[in-house]
Amino acid sequence: MPPDPDSHWKQYRGDPAIRGGLFEQCRTHSVMDEHLGDVFAQVEKLMRHHGVFHAKLHFSSSRATLWLYTDPYRYRVLSVEELLTATPCLDCPLTRYPAEAVVESRLIPAVLEGFRTLRYADDQIYLRAGSLNLINGYTGQFSLGHAGFMAVGAYSAAVLTTTFGAALLPFVGGQTWLLFLLALEWIKRQRGKEK
Repeated sequence: MPPDPDSHWKQYRGDPAIRGGLFEQCRTHSVMDEHLGDVFAQVEKLMRHHGVFHAKLHFSSSRATLWLYTDPYRYRVLSVEELLTATPCLDCPLTRYPAEAVVESRLIPAVLEGFRTLRYADDQIYLRAGSLNLINGYTGQFSLGHAGFMAVGAYSAAVLTTTFGAALLPFVGGQTWLLFLLALEWIKRQRGKEK
């Protein structure tokens, strides 16, 4: 049964200050952008030789967050100036590259250069922050694409409510869960093939 044409839907939207400029924002040149080559070289040195197993570079605010292999529960937040000093963190002693690292040390520069490519790919769609973890890789997990599941749910809800009214709306949640379970089963099978 199609929806009543006289019914009125009320749409709630987010903060107009954010919504109004969402697709009008553009990459702003930062202090980190000016020193990107030096920043990458220092991060590579810290990861290869000084026990940093996880580094997050926040390009927009020109900050680096570092986690040490010997103290993984605390992190250090450094400005570009602090990062580029000879000894950016006093508790970063000379250390051997971790044997259990899933990212080979020779690949660190390529990953960091990938960050540069993504940072300058487009003026509106750009990398604001990049993170590399030597033990887990980029994240160590398969992303279930939560945004994709939300999109499937939203699209299904829109089609069902405009076509059949709100009566079938509970079906959308079940449909999204079914898609999630199918994806999860596929991931389990792929992980089984890796071993």
